[in-house]
Amino acid sequence: MTQQPTTAFDRTERAGSPGLVLLFAACLVAPIAAFSILPKDEAGTMVIGLLTVLAVIGIFALFGYAVGFLQFSGQAARNDLTRLICDSEPEGAVVTDAAGKILYANEAYMRLSGARDPSQLKVVERLFSGASDVSESIYRLAQAARDGKRNTEELRLSPPLTGETGVGWYRVRVRPLNFSGAKRATLWAVADVTRERERHENVFQELQHAIDFLDHAPAGFFSSDAAGAVSYMNATLAGWLDYDLAQVGSGGLELNDFVAGGGAVLLSSIAGAPGDVVTEQLDMDFKRRNGQSLPVRLLHRVAFGQDGAAGASRTLVLNRAPGEEPAEDLRAAEVRFARLFLAAPMAMALVDRNGRIKRSNAAFAKLMPEALKLTDPAQRSIYGGISTADRAALEQAIHAAAESKIDIAPVDVQLSGDRSARLLFSASDASDGPGATIYALDTTELQTLKENFAQSQKMQATGQLAGGVAHDFNNMLTAIIGYSDLLLANHRPTDPSFQDIMQIKQNANRAAALVRQLLAFSRRQTLRPEVLQLGDVLSELQFMMRRLVGEKNGLELRHGRDLWLVKADLNQFEQVIINLVVNARDAMPNGGKIELRIANLAAADCAKLNEKSLLPADYVMIEVADTGTGIPEEVRDKIFEPFFTTKEVGKGTGLGLAMVYGTVKQTGGYVFCDSTVGVGTTFRILLPRYLPNEGEEETRKEPVKKAATDLTGHGTILLVEDEEAVRAFGARALSARGYTVLEAANGAEALEVAEKNDKIDLIVSDVVMPEMDGPTMFGEMRKRGIHAKVIFVSGYAEDAFAKNLPEGEDFGFLPKPFTLKQLIEAVKDAAPAG
Repeated sequence: MTQQPTTAFDRTERAGSPGLVLLFAACLVAPIAAFSILPKDEAGTMVIGLLTVLAVIGIFALFGYAVGFLQFSGQAARNDLTRLICDSEPEGAVVTDAAGKILYANEAYMRLSGARDPSQLKVVERLFSGASDVSESIYRLAQAARDGKRNTEELRLSPPLTGETGVGWYRVRVRPLNFSGAKRATLWAVADVTRERERHENVFQELQHAIDFLDHAPAGFFSSDAAGAVSYMNATLAGWLDYDLAQVGSGGLELNDFVAGGGAVLLSSIAGAPGDVVTEQLDMDFKRRNGQSLPVRLLHRVAFGQDGAAGASRTLVLNRAPGEEPAEDLRAAEVRFARLFLAAPMAMALVDRNGRIKRSNAAFAKLMPEALKLTDPAQRSIYGGISTADRAALEQAIHAAAESKIDIAPVDVQLSGDRSARLLFSASDASDGPGATIYALDTTELQTLKENFAQSQKMQATGQLAGGVAHDFNNMLTAIIGYSDLLLANHRPTDPSFQDIMQIKQNANRAAALVRQLLAFSRRQTLRPEVLQLGDVLSELQFMMRRLVGEKNGLELRHGRDLWLVKADLNQFEQVIINLVVNARDAMPNGGKIELRIANLAAADCAKLNEKSLLPADYVMIEVADTGTGIPEEVRDKIFEPFFTTKEVGKGTGLGLAMVYGTVKQTGGYVFCDSTVGVGTTFRILLPRYLPNEGEEETRKEPVKKAATDLTGHGTILLVEDEEAVRAFGARALSARGYTVLEAANGAEALEVAEKNDKIDLIVSDVVMPEMDGPTMFGEMRKRGIHAKVIFVSGYAEDAFAKNLPEGEDFGFLPKPFTLKQLIEAVKDAAPAG
């Protein structure tokens, strides 16, 4: 062992000088002696000289203190205290200047370096040398020192600095110091951390042993987070499930991978209050990697943080497979199972592989009584009361469960009494042989909803078909009516062919009325909604309805007080009521009574109608009831379909109720039918209550414009229409009134025509066209700086395409089919005045 030094080394230390003190005292005594010996004149001169010298010395002393060359004794005492702390620090400390020269080293560093005096001191770079990994660490520390940065490294040195055998660990830190003004120095701190590292290694070894004990415990264990990711699984559980432990903790294993059925959701759904620790005992099935099930019991513990978030679980797994679990009180277990089984709200039954029922609960007896009707329990079968067509699939599912398969697809079966059920299956390991546990869900109501939805889809598809047919018919009727007007304009009423042309036009108008009913059913008609008080509307309409029903049928109108307002198209609503009244009249060939009832229906009373599709809200309800023959149940679902009628040929088009259905739906309401054969029929229409917005003013009808007498005009009109007959009729009619007409067959062609003509005063365009439709063309026109007014012509509702137009743009609308006069008046109103 080397001799240990007793003091630290400090190159910057400055000692006091006794000689200077004696010299200063002599300088003070000498003037006093001289003053007593010399004459007064000379003594005064000497005193003045001495004071001058002392003043100069004082000035230099102040300057020396200002620059730090001199210091008071208090400051020196503080420096001594700081040095004492550094000297006695157990961690070695050494300060070097920019050139690597040692300026200071405390006692601990001198002991680590083995130096007996300052001449034997080594810098850190020389103190630690040896293996390459040590040299690399020292190089990084030295580089940080040169750059004026902080750094820390831990070094493994063999042998250690003490010279003993074994390995030593040292923590070396470096940081810059500001020393003597602008000079730069570096502080190196060296600590012997060998004992600390040994403690860490001991703790690590103990942890390894604990993990080994847990891994090979006779029970399984795993930990998972709230999202279901498994962060740890012991080797015992991994062996049971045949999983590789390398998958765990790397995002490769989740609860859904080995927890069968909905068990993973059950584990993730455990809730607790902030700060709580919840422990639950659960019996469920795990699934091995080969797909086989493993019955287990879980002790599942979850701790919740102060924010209520669930932490990682601590879950103990006990193997419940036959022969793996110690015996328990079987009688207590059977009683507990029986209570849970019988009281369960879900229908359940245990069956053998042949479908014989071994046990069932009360809910099963209520849902499937046919399966339990036999008096001999041994003959009771799950196949009783189930349709023959579903038995093969049921038998296959039971056999799969008996073979301990999992994830068996559910089977939908038809039961007696127009009821249906969905059966789910799991394996059942009974003492008398394998079988299946069957869970049954009543799906009768669900099937009804599915059928209603299918009917709704059918009606929607029929409506789309009807709308498409109506669109094509409108184009043909527009051409027929237009050319009829052209012919009528060239014939006098006295001409023999005038009446023939009028017949063509009148029948075309009748066809147009049928098309409007088709559009009403498909909900593509143009509605002009306004705020209505239905009591007043029906009061005004009842006089015309009395003439419609005839003398042998009675008509009575009843309406409640303080009826709410609705928003609907007045003309279309009147047509709906007329259609229902006419149908009621035709249902009473021998006479009868028709009642029209109007009342408010609050949201709380909607359930009383027992209509599942009705959303609770405030409505105004209109009922049209008759005492006629009624509607048979087998045709009641078809009455709103277009062209369906029970009337004789030639006495009905089958579009009346289709128009009622479409108009009410387009208004946002509901229509229902309640009928009993031989008693009568009641149609109920529910229109949503209208509540004016705050500050909304009452709608006022615009005054009717006086029709123009002079229908001639001038200007350039771009006519865009894909139907050649309609385009030819329009161009001929407009040209005859003085307009210059440019024609285009679609939107793309219209853009080309517009680019070649600088002056276009008005655009008359169809909406639905190939290549580019009207709204798209309208937007492109605006992008290219063409701001001519636009009139859209269409058989569809105006709001059906208005949403596709640029926001804030104004346009005119002319519904198809239109007459020559309607076309000319629309153009006259929109074209700029000359």
